[in-house]
Amino acid sequence: MRFQVKALSTKDGVVSLSFDAADRDAALRHAKSQGYAVLALRGGVSSRNILGAGRMRFPLILFSQELLALLDAGLALLEAVETLAEKETRNDVKALLQGIIAELYQGRPFSYALHQSPRAFPPLFVATVRASEKTGDINQALCRFVAYQTQLDVVRKKVVSALIYPALLLCVGALVTLFLLVYVVPKFSGIYESMGTALPLSSRLLAGWGSLLQSHGMATAAVLVALVTGIVLAVRRPGTRQAFAAILWRIPALGERMRIYQLARFYRTLGMLLNSGTPVVVALEMASGVLETNLKGRLSLVSASLKEGRSISHSMQAHGLSTPVALRMLRVGERTGKMGEMMERIAEFYDGEMARWVDWFTRLFEPLLMALIGLVIGLIVVSMYMPIFELAGSLK
Repeated sequence: MRFQVKALSTKDGVVSLSFDAADRDAALRHAKSQGYAVLALRGGVSSRNILGAGRMRFPLILFSQELLALLDAGLALLEAVETLAEKETRNDVKALLQGIIAELYQGRPFSYALHQSPRAFPPLFVATVRASEKTGDINQALCRFVAYQTQLDVVRKKVVSALIYPALLLCVGALVTLFLLVYVVPKFSGIYESMGTALPLSSRLLAGWGSLLQSHGMATAAVLVALVTGIVLAVRRPGTRQAFAAILWRIPALGERMRIYQLARFYRTLGMLLNSGTPVVVALEMASGVLETNLKGRLSLVSASLKEGRSISHSMQAHGLSTPVALRMLRVGERTGKMGEMMERIAEFYDGEMARWVDWFTRLFEPLLMALIGLVIGLIVVSMYMPIFELAGSLK
């Protein structure tokens, strides 16, 4: 975004500046870092107003990978970030990186500079960098975060790819059914009304639908459009999605799979934070963001149990955040002192279990869905042609 700034300088007095920044707050920080006292600021929108619109489309994984490559090549942190800013072509990303550079020039830690841009850098990434600053091993921290995010993306892509084919089947089946009901059925309805013969129940229902479309086509279309729009708007509301998720959680088989998926993300996040040197209670609070609402309450009980001196394995088991396999592995981690590594292994076990279940579910669901779509279309076609079959039989 382009900002116009009126500022006071000890050297030049009142001056007018123009520069790019990611948001209003970043523009203020950039002007102050140059030694100006801001009097007025125009252009853009305050980050407080746009935070609710979602996270900035910042290429976090690419940024982490490129920064890691530059640091491994021997560049200093400030020099590496300046290199990334020089090659950047997007104005908003370039302005964000320049804001980070300004903070680093003032001697502030890298994690502090990242924390000033929460729309681009999630708290998990900032915490990983902050923990690495205590040990001086930012390269390893970046490597862990890239591996963590890559694995999450792999699991998410498996689930999404497994749903693509059933979704296509459902869309094609819905379009064919809609074509039959909107175009073909009204044609047959007019023919049967002109015949004046008695029709079977299913044919009468289809004929009634055809007559409704012929006489009130626009009104019916408006009702359908309003219904679809209402469903879309309802689905986009967080409350509706939470209510739908709560219904899915109550389905025994599906609810258990959703719980395993949540636990896999939770243990992977927790393992990465522990390996980065984050204390376990702080890591639990930060990892709560990956859990659904019904599991977050249990996590607060786990934190309280740890503060009372109980072990991680006991606390996780007591509050339903483990499985028998996870419990055994947690106990091994407590004995060996490699709790972070053991939690990542638990996540890998859960990911494998989820992958096998998704594969089994798609192999079962796809034929059932095809059979259901074929049954619906077949019933419509048979109902349309049933009077013709009866007429042919009577002629014989």
